[in-house]
Amino acid sequence: MASRTTPVLSSPIAPGQSSPVQNLYDAVGWVQSVLKKHISSETNKEEPDSEPPPCPNLARLGQRLGLSSFEEKVVLFCAAVEIEPECASLCAQVAQNPQHTYPSLVLALSLFSDATWDILAIHRPLLHWQLIQIADHPSPMQARASIDPRILAYLLGVRTLDAQLKPWIQPLLTQIVSLSPSHDTIAQQVVDTWRAGNMSLTQLCSTDETAKLAIAHTIANTLSLKIYRLSASTLPTNVHDLAALKQRWLREAILSQAILLIDCGDYRPSGPVNMLSLWLEDLEIPIILSTEQRLAFKKRTCLTYNIPRLHHGEKRQLWENYLGDRTTELNGQLEPLIAQFNLNGHTIQAACESAQQTAPENLAEHLWTYCRTQARPNLEHLAQRMNCIATWDDLILPEREKTILKNIAAHVKNRAKVYAAWGFSGKSSRGLGISALFAGPSGTGKTMAAEVLAREFNLDLYRIDLSAVSSKYIGETEKNLRQIFDAAESGGAVLLFDEADALFGKRTEVSSSHDRHANLEVSYLLQRMEAYQGLAILTTNLKDSLDQAFIRRLRFIINFPYPKKEARSEIWSHIFPKKTPTHGLNYKLLGQLDMAGGNIRSVALNAAFIAAEADEPVMMKHILTAAQAECVKIGRALSPTEVASWLK
Repeated sequence: MASRTTPVLSSPIAPGQSSPVQNLYDAVGWVQSVLKKHISSETNKEEPDSEPPPCPNLARLGQRLGLSSFEEKVVLFCAAVEIEPECASLCAQVAQNPQHTYPSLVLALSLFSDATWDILAIHRPLLHWQLIQIADHPSPMQARASIDPRILAYLLGVRTLDAQLKPWIQPLLTQIVSLSPSHDTIAQQVVDTWRAGNMSLTQLCSTDETAKLAIAHTIANTLSLKIYRLSASTLPTNVHDLAALKQRWLREAILSQAILLIDCGDYRPSGPVNMLSLWLEDLEIPIILSTEQRLAFKKRTCLTYNIPRLHHGEKRQLWENYLGDRTTELNGQLEPLIAQFNLNGHTIQAACESAQQTAPENLAEHLWTYCRTQARPNLEHLAQRMNCIATWDDLILPEREKTILKNIAAHVKNRAKVYAAWGFSGKSSRGLGISALFAGPSGTGKTMAAEVLAREFNLDLYRIDLSAVSSKYIGETEKNLRQIFDAAESGGAVLLFDEADALFGKRTEVSSSHDRHANLEVSYLLQRMEAYQGLAILTTNLKDSLDQAFIRRLRFIINFPYPKKEARSEIWSHIFPKKTPTHGLNYKLLGQLDMAGGNIRSVALNAAFIAAEADEPVMMKHILTAAQAECVKIGRALSPTEVASWLK
């Protein structure tokens, strides 16, 4: 049987003093002499044939693929005709046929005394590993035999990838990376397992692609192996094509001493056959799966490592290492930076390098802005980023509600001290997320309050419409939520979930599979909110419709009341920008207009357009016209009480 050899996980055979090309040409010269000797009838069957001179690459090929001495000579014979033109004419003379200017198995059998007839067996390495190609011919023994281009390149010492693999598999440039202690421990565990001879499939599970790639590079560097990448989504869907590609890669892995990193991030099985599972079956060579969610395979043992995010101490060490002497310039701002941004080592290094190159005056502000910007691409396609311009002065709320908002701000600002320095994160990883529910009628300032908080923290605010996230298809809602939370983890953005009651309504009695899965969706969100280390805000117009178990897990609940007359007057006094020309506005009278803050803003904006068209400052008459239009829009009449004495 052909040897199912695996990479030896050690240094390759040391080459001789000569170059691989010179060694091969010396061996080819030996083939020439054998051909000439055969032509001159000087062959003495009683004397053993001489052996070819040492050719380390040929010896290495035979060692790794299990070739016999005769099979090595057949490979050398085919290579000789490719690189030495005279060998072609010598073949014709040996065959006594001027058309026979190529090597064949029948010629090889006549040239070499250690010849065996089983070389055509499919289980022998020569054909099993496709080292030579036999042309179509009525008699395979008479057919043209040619060396596979990848094998010829290997004998010549040319570092390349099999051309037939390039559409699917690409080499990854070797990188020297510095891992955090927790990630380095995982890399060392894989190395020790493989060195012990256990070629179990290794799965690195995380949404942090950079961390997984760094671990894979460390494993390859430690074992002196090359590393290649395959996207699982590009695997052939035809079983025959998949088998051919698999065999081709197995040969390449053995020749190149390589690891295959399979990216499963966008892989979704389709059809009755799981092509990834079929690819991995019986492939006992070093393979690393890069996955976001744990995968299981019936016919393969799989060692799964969940890649943890860097803990607080590891992040601090990386920041201090990369910043060096400039760490002191942060003036105590390093801890908030570490607590806010859950970045990997590569991004931390890039942030520090950007600071070293630009040498900003305010280092802390530069690093904060850099980290905030780097986290954006993960969320941009999943949620709407909002421009936060509202300030505390713009927010008109009762004192109690405003105090709760100030408490939320205090929790976010002091997370580093409480969680890390005071040790609360060491007690439990649950409940570290800061979650809040903003409940109240439309237009009462819920979204504006979220803007104020995000602006206070100098963070991005992303709005997620939960009515769009929720799906009738089982499992899709959890998938959508997972993508949002995973993407938000690195930057600790403020997440604003609108229409919370669309998904988190009261859990029902389980009377069908849909009820069961609807309850699972609520439970999944509760778990993610408890683990999310940023600020998550949910808004609802119907607080009473929310599940009480869900409400109990929220850290803050703020009721945004419908504004009373005095509050409405204060809103009117702040609604117009300083640059807006106004004349004769009576904010006390305007407070009689029974509208929420959102409607008041619409009336003020429309009144400004009406005044601009009339080339006048904004006056009570313009606001009256705009208020009448707003009432028509929301479907109610404007009462005389509301506008009494407006135009006197």
